[in-house]
Amino acid sequence: MIRRLLVGAAAGAAGTTALHAATYLDMTLRGRPASSTPERTVEAMLASTGIQIPGEGTERLNRLTGLAALSGIATGVAVGVGYGILDLLRLRPPGVGGALVAGGGAMVLSNSAMARYGITHPTAWSVEDWVSDLVPHLVYGVVLSAAYAAARRPVPGLHD
Repeated sequence: MIRRLLVGAAAGAAGTTALHAATYLDMTLRGRPASSTPERTVEAMLASTGIQIPGEGTERLNRLTGLAALSGIATGVAVGVGYGILDLLRLRPPGVGGALVAGGGAMVLSNSAMARYGITHPTAWSVEDWVSDLVPHLVYGVVLSAAYAAARRPVPGLHD
């Protein structure tokens, strides 16, 4: 059981790395700026709990940027752990289905938080906005699914 959760976490981290690479490639190719939605979402989440980000000006913004990046990593790893739980329960879809579940799960998790706090509303997105969000999440799902499958191959001497 623990092995599946750890493999899921590692696969989620690999997927997160791939999502970031796809996002930065998109920024490079299109010359677009980084999205401010992760920082705005973290700021809204913390404000709703009464937690203040210490510092002022650039120092506070730097902390907010770091927290936003960490929350993205946590989301990616958590979805990977969830993927491992699905496998443990024998509910993980094989192949492309698994990639779609993982990518879709990460996309829904991150976008639902943004929508909940009024940061963005996917119903108002343009086709370009959807593609910019969908492609990196699909890449995430494919890499997570492939990494999980590769790590789950039996290794002599290791047992669940």
